[in-house]
Amino acid sequence: MNNIHKTPTQLTTDRLLIRPFTPEDTDAFFALMSDREINTFLPWFPLQTRAEAEQFLEERYLSRSEEPDGFHYAICLKTDNIPIGYINVDVGESHDFGYALRRDCQHKGIMTEAALAVLEEIRKAGIPYITATHDVKNPASGNVMKRMGMTYRYSYEEPWQPKNILVTFRMYQLNLDGRKERVYMEYWNRYPVHYIEKDV
Repeated sequence: MNNIHKTPTQLTTDRLLIRPFTPEDTDAFFALMSDREINTFLPWFPLQTRAEAEQFLEERYLSRSEEPDGFHYAICLKTDNIPIGYINVDVGESHDFGYALRRDCQHKGIMTEAALAVLEEIRKAGIPYITATHDVKNPASGNVMKRMGMTYRYSYEEPWQPKNILVTFRMYQLNLDGRKERVYMEYWNRYPVHYIEKDV
């Protein structure tokens, strides 16, 4: 890293406010994280109670807002500043770029708009690359990755916990430091079933 970066107070785009979560966002967060369809492709079960949402919000977002090189954002429309989704960038070696968006806000370019704004902050922070993965059954997520400039590198099968199902993921990567040849190989090395698909 070139410098120590903390999540900015707020990013803005044409339609969006992209900001850290606050305790006042619990109800909106619960609505997002309790939606069974949205959580089909996320690594946890839908939340069942507001208390679960409050705990999840604290552990995953509120307690991490000051994390060095952390990017943990609520995605909000400018019209009401209520969270409709989130973006996370892992601070570990994968620099995994994760996201979710409320169903009624999908297919409107909102996630791409938010992702590109956060990507600019990632560049400023000197992070050398980002990765992202999506279930092959969720190609719309892969389309967001492509619109960010990420490229497909490989696929792998993972026994996914806690859901205890076998999922085939596609791994995308964007190198930000000019090292175009770099490929993050952790998933390839960890899971024995891996391959490169054609025409992805």
